[in-house]
Amino acid sequence: MTKNTTKNPQAMSFLDHLEELRWHLIRATIAVMTAGIIAFIAKEFVFDVLIFGPKKADFPTYKALCNLSKYLGLDESLCFKELPFSVQSRKVAGQFSVHIWTSITAGFIIAFPYVIYEFWKFIAPAMYDKEKKYSKGFIIICSFLFFLGVLFGYYVITPLSINFLGGYQVSKEVLNEFDIDSYIALVRASVIACGLIFELPVIMFFLTKVGLVTPEFLKKYRKFALVIVLILSAIITPPDIASQVIVAIPILILYEISIFISKTVIKKQNKKLQKQPK
Repeated sequence: MTKNTTKNPQAMSFLDHLEELRWHLIRATIAVMTAGIIAFIAKEFVFDVLIFGPKKADFPTYKALCNLSKYLGLDESLCFKELPFSVQSRKVAGQFSVHIWTSITAGFIIAFPYVIYEFWKFIAPAMYDKEKKYSKGFIIICSFLFFLGVLFGYYVITPLSINFLGGYQVSKEVLNEFDIDSYIALVRASVIACGLIFELPVIMFFLTKVGLVTPEFLKKYRKFALVIVLILSAIITPPDIASQVIVAIPILILYEISIFISKTVIKKQNKKLQKQPK
């Protein structure tokens, strides 16, 4: 007979929980490293196509802005023929180090659904059977929002930032020759930050579940949230109003979605309380 090795979460000690968490982290790390190895092998695609794509004038975002400029009758004011900067490596092991860390970052992005799956497996034993049924939906939604944020960061934030900072000069005497670490840090921060920011509805769902957030609270502090969003937009985008508005709009939409989700959670909790015998 096969022996059931699944432990009862209520009977597990603190050390047992730590051991369980350790194995979930190990499996998630293996997934990230495996995807990172694939990204490491696909060096030409990762760097020439993805990383340095926003540096090229034929990047889809620049083409879209150029077409928009012509459509609005602004001639070619938003068209970019060449970005006036170069990327250099000033350290002996600079390119190899960048190759490794970029591969790990790519591995995390690729393996994100599995990382979320391992996280869910760790917290699932403490949930009710009805809540466990939504596990697939939780993983799909988290992954969708993360990848949507990654795409937004890559196709919107990154090109806007590179175009502004790459062409900015305090004097014609100073040439823009960026170190590869600095360039990739900008791309990485834009992509990962947006991916995590887009998880806001999921975070609000759990905060509402545990009673830390209510729809009334989110509505009451909506104005403060707007200020925080604008500050956040100013940090992760170039210092121009157009870029900040472009970033702020989807975040504010996510905030409103979070209010709706919080309302839904509260309604379901109230229905359960009403059904319980007094």
